[in-house]
Amino acid sequence: MRRGIAATALVASLALAATACGGSDSGDEADGPVTITWWDTSNATNEAPTYKALVKEFEAANKDIKVNYVNVPFDQAQNKFDTAAGSKGAPDVLRSEVGWTPAFAKKGFFAPLDGTEALAEQDKFQPSLIEQAKYEGKTYGVPFTTDTLALVYNKALFEKAGVEAPKTWDDLKKAAATIKDKTGVDGYWGSTQAYYAQSFLYGEGTDTVDADAEKITVTSPEAKKAYGTWKSLFSGKGLHKADTTADAYAHIQEAFVSGKVASIVQGPWEITNFYKGSAFKDKNNLGIATVPAGSTGKAGAPTGGHNLSVYAGSDKAHQEASLKFVKFMTSAKAQETIALKNSTLPTREDAYTAEVKADPGIAGYQGVLSSAQPRPALPEYSSLWGPLDDELIEIAGGKESLDKGLGDAETAIAKLVPDFSK
Repeated sequence: MRRGIAATALVASLALAATACGGSDSGDEADGPVTITWWDTSNATNEAPTYKALVKEFEAANKDIKVNYVNVPFDQAQNKFDTAAGSKGAPDVLRSEVGWTPAFAKKGFFAPLDGTEALAEQDKFQPSLIEQAKYEGKTYGVPFTTDTLALVYNKALFEKAGVEAPKTWDDLKKAAATIKDKTGVDGYWGSTQAYYAQSFLYGEGTDTVDADAEKITVTSPEAKKAYGTWKSLFSGKGLHKADTTADAYAHIQEAFVSGKVASIVQGPWEITNFYKGSAFKDKNNLGIATVPAGSTGKAGAPTGGHNLSVYAGSDKAHQEASLKFVKFMTSAKAQETIALKNSTLPTREDAYTAEVKADPGIAGYQGVLSSAQPRPALPEYSSLWGPLDDELIEIAGGKESLDKGLGDAETAIAKLVPDFSK
């Protein structure tokens, strides 16, 4: 799951307009190299330079293949790919958020990769990530980066207050009050976004929907309890009030990296930005713990990340070149390079070398991956956070009651999964 990708819509649209997509539109010369197009959805500032360097390395080793690299803002990529694949043709390779896989696979936009060169080393990848790349028994992506949410905290502030990383949300409330008393700064600042609230649902043993039972569960007693706990963390000593502005993500992030708040829930895509903050000039001051547990004693956060997927509409030559490229980019060597340069989490165990694990951010997030929960292979699942984003911000801002907000979210979700019961 990514936020705040640094690129403008104008630049992106110009780049995409100038980009030939997969298949016969790729501009290959009869006897020249095959040119494949890769849409990379990573952060244009912090991550893209590493990927561009790897593209050059791949081209140097594969003279018969050229890669047309295009960086597409993450928050635009899903719709742009959907439009391109449904009309004149899409890029040959997409850096696809894991939640997009079921929807694009269902539409026939992704090529199944089972038995291909791209998955020749399938046993090297974390099994849960391979499962999350599947839809109806077939694998439609190779795990490229992975992530989850964790409670990240300022060790110095926690030590000054004499508190440890909390195991439960109740523990967090107590710790936040103590931190406020001892240091003068807030102990915790929560997000109003549905993705960040997902951990509260897991802490009560539930989810937005029960995909197996085809039932919407967002207004179940367990879900209401989960969101009640989430809401309670916006008021009280040491608990920062909800930020309902459009720039809330940036505000929370800046407060944490500058030492103005002691803990937040965040993902590893911000590791490099943590280190740029005044509070974490010493990287070892960054504490990373499993997201606190709910009343059931369960703790967990959604599994995120990205796969490399191949466009099913590309011709044979472009698909074969794409498979070779995907294999290269997801190799242990490439994954190690990406982790060292970008501080992102590899998807295969043999890429967690001693040098990679020397980064305290990567080592810390690797330690919480075991509690991450895969998303159900439901094509509509990622879209379910949309209605909740709309309602949770109203609930957190005091403009709507919890019951009404969740009820409205249920109504909107029912339109997205019309076959599900309430």
